[in-house]
Amino acid sequence: MSKAAVPGSTVTAAPGRVGLALVAGGFTMPVALASPDDGTGRLFVADLVGVIRVIDTDGRLLDPPFLDLSERIVRLRPGYDERGLLGLAFHPQFAENGRFFVYYSAPLRAGAPRGWDHTSRVSEFTVAADDGNRADPDSERVILEVDQPQFNHNGGSIVFGPDGCLYVPLGDGGGARDVGPGHPPGGNGQDITTLLGSILRIDIDGEEPYGVPEDNPFVGKGGRDEIYAYGLRNPWRTTFDAGGGHRLFAADAGQYLWESVKIIVLGGNHGWNLKEGNHAFDPANPYESPEDVPRTGRRGEPLVAPIIEYPNASQPGGIGEVVIGGYVYRGSALPALVGRYIFGEWNRAGADGDGIIFIATPPEKNITEGMWEFAELEVVTGGTETRTVGAYILAFGEDTEHELYLLTAENKGPTGSTGRVYRFAPPQEP
Repeated sequence: MSKAAVPGSTVTAAPGRVGLALVAGGFTMPVALASPDDGTGRLFVADLVGVIRVIDTDGRLLDPPFLDLSERIVRLRPGYDERGLLGLAFHPQFAENGRFFVYYSAPLRAGAPRGWDHTSRVSEFTVAADDGNRADPDSERVILEVDQPQFNHNGGSIVFGPDGCLYVPLGDGGGARDVGPGHPPGGNGQDITTLLGSILRIDIDGEEPYGVPEDNPFVGKGGRDEIYAYGLRNPWRTTFDAGGGHRLFAADAGQYLWESVKIIVLGGNHGWNLKEGNHAFDPANPYESPEDVPRTGRRGEPLVAPIIEYPNASQPGGIGEVVIGGYVYRGSALPALVGRYIFGEWNRAGADGDGIIFIATPPEKNITEGMWEFAELEVVTGGTETRTVGAYILAFGEDTEHELYLLTAENKGPTGSTGRVYRFAPPQEP
């Protein structure tokens, strides 16, 4: 333990502005956008309610949907829900094999612990033989199922890494503080014998239903073989940098006091629930950060510090309520953003549906461990500075040219049709 407080990220003046061009609307809660490297330029948008829609290169939202899983997901709560269709990833050879993968919340499977909430499912589907804009709904192959004790903290933003493996982020099982039914003493985040609270790495081209890379940290060492990294509360949107060192970024939604972004390290313990962001965490007193900040986990392993943190709206001076993971920008439309991490905040403190876009700059030397400075990006559309989006930010997306997209909704829960997809564009100055 150390009594020295770990310094947080520095919030600086905004370095620039960005425009948002509307691509498509009419979604309920768009939470994932993916674009396969098949030469078509299509965008695929996963809606929380269980539907995947296609936006073609002319900006048309195609009908019928690419895939409708609404009858296979758990019944959602209209006011607010963290379950549903949460992730979409196309196989790196999608153009040749037509395979893609989804993460969704299914009803609790037979044999799951009694009284638990639902089962998270990762499944493979294939494209229909006669229509490239439709999936074959009968082609489902269940890859992985993980039972969830509560309805929240489900992660779900599955993504293929540069190694060709599928990475599966999982939250700590839900509830609060990583305690309660389904949470062992010390929490799921620190328990390497469970898949909860971890990011998994699996090989979906090997054994059935999946293989495990030999260099996963706990293969043959007492933990779950699938675990790539652990100590996470709710990694809400994880992405690989398309350039640089191809690092894996994860925004980890905090409890009550601190939101944070982490560069995920192979075998790394990222702190939860010993830490919340860069601060010590006490499950028995979650509204106050203890003075003693732990440096090691329960097995003596070092804790990996986040690269960005900011205060939650629950404390004085808080910025927002939930951090939303984004991308390191590698496109060409906005040169000033290249090499910088673009992420967001679900809702500005004290507001009602007013997300914030942030831009973070890495330190000159220690990119992986040093704290990144970040600032709010001003949104300029038609010469009017709005500074924020005017809706809840749900996720970011990236196309094959590495241009960025923003996914929003005006409702907190899976109701209505206020969901929109925007493309980042140069600001339309007056």
